[in-house]
Amino acid sequence: MKHGFLRVAAATPVIRVADCEYNTGKIIELIDKAKADGNKLVVFPELCITGYTCGDLFLQDTLLKGAITAVKQIANYTDGKDILVVVGFPYIVKGKLYNTAAVICNGKVLGLVPKMSIPNYTEFYEARHFTSGIADPILINFLGEEIYFGSHILFQCSDMPEFILGVETCEDLWIPKSPSIEHCIAGATVIANLSASDELTGKDAYRRELVKSQSARLVCGYIYSDAGEGESTTDVVYGGHNLIAENGMLLAESVIFENGIISSAIDLGKLKSERRRMHTYLGQNTVPYQVIPFTLGENGEDLPELELTRFIDPAPFVPSVKAERDKRCRDIISIQAMGLKTRLAHTGIKNVVVGISGGLDSTLALLVTVKAFEMLGLDKKGIYAITMPCFGTTDRTYNNAILMAQSLGVTLLEVPIREAVELHFRDIGHDKNVHDLTFENSQARERTQVLMDIAGKQKGFVVGTGDMSELALGWATYNGDHMSMYGVNASVPKTLVRYLVSYFADTTEDQRLREVLMDVLDTPVSPELLPPKDGEIAQKTEDIVGPYELHDFFLYYVLRFGFEPSKVYRLAKHAFRGSYEDQVILKWLKTFYRRFFTQQFKRSCLPDGPKVGSVAVSPRGDLRMPSDASSALWMKELESL
Repeated sequence: MKHGFLRVAAATPVIRVADCEYNTGKIIELIDKAKADGNKLVVFPELCITGYTCGDLFLQDTLLKGAITAVKQIANYTDGKDILVVVGFPYIVKGKLYNTAAVICNGKVLGLVPKMSIPNYTEFYEARHFTSGIADPILINFLGEEIYFGSHILFQCSDMPEFILGVETCEDLWIPKSPSIEHCIAGATVIANLSASDELTGKDAYRRELVKSQSARLVCGYIYSDAGEGESTTDVVYGGHNLIAENGMLLAESVIFENGIISSAIDLGKLKSERRRMHTYLGQNTVPYQVIPFTLGENGEDLPELELTRFIDPAPFVPSVKAERDKRCRDIISIQAMGLKTRLAHTGIKNVVVGISGGLDSTLALLVTVKAFEMLGLDKKGIYAITMPCFGTTDRTYNNAILMAQSLGVTLLEVPIREAVELHFRDIGHDKNVHDLTFENSQARERTQVLMDIAGKQKGFVVGTGDMSELALGWATYNGDHMSMYGVNASVPKTLVRYLVSYFADTTEDQRLREVLMDVLDTPVSPELLPPKDGEIAQKTEDIVGPYELHDFFLYYVLRFGFEPSKVYRLAKHAFRGSYEDQVILKWLKTFYRRFFTQQFKRSCLPDGPKVGSVAVSPRGDLRMPSDASSALWMKELESL
């Protein structure tokens, strides 16, 4: 429960139609299993106490009384177990029979929620027995207690206030205006759906997408519990297709035709963060709701840390499935190229300048620029690829830059800057043998001056090469490689840059270009500002600021969701277990926060560049942050870990 994680379950018991006593025993068995697995919420199918397929037996007093007795038995059994149980049964209110969900916790029935949409078409004939539920809650006497009955009821956990449950039943999800819409607008973060959805060819795929889509549009956790084996197969068959989704992501799914239980941890903190960012989420007035508090017996100040069983992707910016990754690469490259194409068309400029080093970022920028020129039908000779060797340039990167420009058919210019930088050192009184920040930044600024002046000479502009990961860490020389007229890589994280270049290598028909790109991919990331050692790159960026795969992971969860350092650290430990030791992750997480806060001034004056994903650092878009903000609170929490 710590950090907003809530472990939930969807359970389908093997039942006997109309045998409430037998069914209660099976439900209790699954409650025990859910509790033993650490779940705090378990949802059962629609009418599972009696069975959904009782037909006209729903008109029998004996069955209805047996169902009430069963609810009482289940409630008594939960006493002291600190688990929320949602179970379906038929119940009469004011002479009308309702398809009802009982919400139970610690020996008490907290409230009853009726099904609102009663299907009466094709194989369904619920209207023969049941009445559509009422929305506005009314007080009724149930098992000697006054409780609320109605659809507009939410159940809020006092130990974990972000856990707010809303309930709907089966058909309620399949209609245009689902009750869960109002539930979530009113504050529900988790929806329980008690269902009895029969199996038809292809229906499982539709059901899966429906649940995922509903959880996405409502930014909620969605638990769908389906009737299964034991229901009557007189005319239809039930598969027990249980699903747990979170904001469009499927967390768990049962095997159809195998009754049992599935569970997963829903990240309520993530949902809360998403809703906080979407100021339009609660844009409409909602109807009044009755909020019923309950407790799960935890200390709200010191919630237990659940074992994370869900998958935490160590590369959140990069799809793991190749087909999805290739599509992502195509889309991003198209966005980058379209942004540059529009800027070129608007200005009427037909010449651009790109500084190429033989590294990943400048390679991607050059490839995108070529694509933009192709889209406009411009002569690629108008692309001036400038290589500017200096103290740290190695033969490997130099040769790759040359071969790449030649393969792409752009104009290649070589402007050595060693002499100019050494003259600058003499002018400012700097010893060239002192390899400090001045030594490095002087080269970066000289290269930018060269690019800007050639752009002016050719009546063009400079295309920037720096990526988002570098901008987040401030790993750029202010008014050096930090500056351009249009930064095509400005919102592309370093981990994704690699795959974009790889995609170009995989799809090009030019064998020589493919070989060059593959060697670029195999080259260590480096600004190449320090002299080589034995002809090899001496300055490796990730040795200095840390692994980019860690920093991109931190960047995603810090900016996308605003998580606190302790939660980011916890997620990183889970995602990178076996790859990095905990103390290594913590070391670089401290580096990330320190650099992220101190380097905002570089992001405050970024050149234009297209946003390609859900995270960006442009001061005109996603990140409006003061340059002098204090990191004290974040660093204090990091020191306590």
